[in-house]
Amino acid sequence: MEDYNDMELMICVASRLLEDGSLISVGTGAPCAAAMLAQKLYSPNLLITFEAGSIAPILLTMPVSVGDSRTMFKAIQTTSMSEIMELLQRGMVDYCFLGGAQIDMYGNLNSTIIGSDYRYPKVRLPGSGGANDFGSLAWKTIVITPQSPRRFVQKVDFITTPGYLTGVGAREKAGLPPNTGPYKVITNLAVLGYDEETKRMLLESIHPGVTLDEIKANTGFELLMKEKILITEPPRKKELRTLREEVDPLKLIIGKEAI
Repeated sequence: MEDYNDMELMICVASRLLEDGSLISVGTGAPCAAAMLAQKLYSPNLLITFEAGSIAPILLTMPVSVGDSRTMFKAIQTTSMSEIMELLQRGMVDYCFLGGAQIDMYGNLNSTIIGSDYRYPKVRLPGSGGANDFGSLAWKTIVITPQSPRRFVQKVDFITTPGYLTGVGAREKAGLPPNTGPYKVITNLAVLGYDEETKRMLLESIHPGVTLDEIKANTGFELLMKEKILITEPPRKKELRTLREEVDPLKLIIGKEAI
């Protein structure tokens, strides 16, 4: 078996989810690495967009920000943030990648504050950026995040990005487009989806070497279980070679610990 770390595992698993020809909005970090890997191996016609305005570039090396000139190489258009947000509003973005400090059973994300007092929080986080727009308007939202009790909580301290809010019908009642919302959560322990009937988070597959007890211990709410829980396919040799040699040879992302 190939040796790999948690970050490499999450990136490889995420890259397999992106269909050829789909349009995806990404930020830097692990989501960008996953999109690059998909473009190189599985989805050569993947249309990648960046919040700062680049549309459909060919990514050769890892950019360090959404405004990095490397996000614009051979792009079909280099425009503005407002144009990217308009793509979302017009329903043209199939996938977005997001993260956050907290996530709950309905996929609501918090990247604003830790604590109950907005004015005087325990920790003030960076805030939304484009995350609210992406999670509100993209057809499918994929989250890449380490799994721990402090991240996977019963109720987020602040809803920065709406998931399914309080459950079935809540997104639509809030005025968000129907049939949009959380799709997958990829962690260092498992792949999670959402139950169609309840919109609650659902365990789909367990990563190699991980136990169900470990997953439960690192989740602050009760996970629903698929009738048949799979074992995640580990990173393939070609995925790891491409990721390490072409996508992130400087180990800007894969050299980080997933915490």
